[in-house]
Amino acid sequence: MSVVSTPGIAIVDYKMGNLRSVEKGFAAAGVSDVVVTADPLVLARARGIVLPGVGAFRDAAANLEESGLRDVLLTRAAEGVPLLGICLGMQLLATVGLEDGEWQGLGLVPGRCERLPGGVKIPHIGWNTVAFPRPSRLFDGIEDGSAFYFVHSYHVAPADPSATIGVTEHGIPFAAAVSGGNVFGVQFHPEKSSECGLALLRNFATIVEEVSA
Repeated sequence: MSVVSTPGIAIVDYKMGNLRSVEKGFAAAGVSDVVVTADPLVLARARGIVLPGVGAFRDAAANLEESGLRDVLLTRAAEGVPLLGICLGMQLLATVGLEDGEWQGLGLVPGRCERLPGGVKIPHIGWNTVAFPRPSRLFDGIEDGSAFYFVHSYHVAPADPSATIGVTEHGIPFAAAVSGGNVFGVQFHPEKSSECGLALLRNFATIVEEVSA
């Protein structure tokens, strides 16, 4: 009989890219107990979960549903397991995505994933400073106004403004980071955001360790 391992942090492989760069980001941050997996049994045992992604909301939502990973993510989040969505992964935390239609998200951070407004360059690519309107463990030790690297055309508009823990601007102010209990999301790429991004990944790993202790 095979034995299912219990990783510290599982990075969800749902065929939407940038998995290995996130894994390498954790390694650079000094976090070694990380695995990339599409196995629901591994996700069901992981102490923390990261949902990364690059691409279209519609395809990502369909992949999660068809693979059975959607139900696992919702179950683990309900159990209090720390979950971090990165870029497209943060967008999937919303209730609905409005990219080429209307698609169901995970609803872990209620709100809508909407296109950035006209009048500015789309996609938004580059370094932007992020302000922290309220404290979050995710940004412990990171200076307010630090810069992070973004690549996206859509943004999350939380139904509850208090879910926003990071704000930046590209045409309009928008949520660069969100939080709802044990669920976190960042629109930027921490794995590409130099020391501040690595600090954020370390902070998430610390949250995972404390919750699972």
